[in-house]
Amino acid sequence: MSNKAIPIGPGTRVTLKFSLHLEDGHLIDSTGETPASFDVGDDTLLPGFERAIYGMKPGNKSELEIPPDKGFGVPNPENIHIMKRSLFANLDLKEGMVVSFADNQGLERPGVINRILGDVLEVDFNHPLAGKDVVLKVEIVDVQRVSDDIIRG
Repeated sequence: MSNKAIPIGPGTRVTLKFSLHLEDGHLIDSTGETPASFDVGDDTLLPGFERAIYGMKPGNKSELEIPPDKGFGVPNPENIHIMKRSLFANLDLKEGMVVSFADNQGLERPGVINRILGDVLEVDFNHPLAGKDVVLKVEIVDVQRVSDDIIRG
């Protein structure tokens, strides 16, 4: 058995510390000093974030710029809807407010009130970070092989 460090890729479990920031430095999310673990491909991280750390090994640190198409996506105009204000009768509505809806599968789906236009509201169901460049600061603590399955594309 080799002592050689395993690089991050398909079939690996990764333990890391990370922080995610907007370009202006605003902190979005962080593990703090407590490492987190995930299996590559388990949907814990967005695929673009996973691909950005492929090849890294324990002890590696990096600051990676993630563009919208590899991160939270680009805004889709079809995700902006006009809704009747009466659907929100019990809420003190304000522009920028996040409201929660259930989708067809019963899953929670947040929407941001962009504008209040009299009896209707413009609600944006794009991810709040859609269209934003983000910076992933990462330190790889450990990488373990958990599967020898070959991924074929």
